[in-house]
Amino acid sequence: MGNDISSRILYLSEDCVAVNKLSGEAVEGARHGMGDMPRLLAKALAASGKAGDGLALPVAAHRLDVPVSGCAIFARTRTARKKLSAAFAEKTLAADTAADEYLLAGVTKRYWAIVEKPPCESPLLLDGELVHWIQFDSRKNKSFVYNEPAAGRKKATLRYRSAGEGKNYLFMEIELLTGRRHQIRAQLASIGLPVKGDLKYGARRSEKNGGIRLHARSISFPCPVGGGRITVQADPPLWDNLWLAFKEAVFD
Repeated sequence: MGNDISSRILYLSEDCVAVNKLSGEAVEGARHGMGDMPRLLAKALAASGKAGDGLALPVAAHRLDVPVSGCAIFARTRTARKKLSAAFAEKTLAADTAADEYLLAGVTKRYWAIVEKPPCESPLLLDGELVHWIQFDSRKNKSFVYNEPAAGRKKATLRYRSAGEGKNYLFMEIELLTGRRHQIRAQLASIGLPVKGDLKYGARRSEKNGGIRLHARSISFPCPVGGGRITVQADPPLWDNLWLAFKEAVFD
């Protein structure tokens, strides 16, 4: 897969576009040194004659952390922006039947994560659910995990399945049930399983490219216009030995 964003488009319509994001790209608010996905997309679509008559720049429908790779969804029209933002944020639109039916369709997000094995043997269920309360500290750009609710904390839930393991790492499939900042990274770290390369949440060493081994494998969401569902799936940007081992474990 090339770095050219055009080659990474997974789905394209007049209303929305899905892209396989690279680590180091920002879905919004890009700072110096980051790939600015909305601008890169707008430029690529204009060059291919597919700019459309909607928003000047595509707008991210959900957050995807800069060091994370995988499926990223962008709205291309005001109508799609309103509906997608509501669906991904688990909020309620204006009280009309069509809006309610749209939101009931829901969003399904699945991730692949390569996590560090604990330094000592500790029991880990092959599958389960994690429920915590998360508080995000904007000054530290970090989420903190708690076992009980309190003011300023938001409930965070995910399901996980251990797909296999290598010498130093575990391979995990994650279904994200809520969309909190840094949720997967913070929750896994809280049980002693930091994502490989994620120094912010306790990983032992960084990745060469500054990314982390967390990949948004697939997203299924209601089509913002016309009904039905849209499902996209993205391979890791680089099939190195670790990701190939993960793939073999998942599809064995």
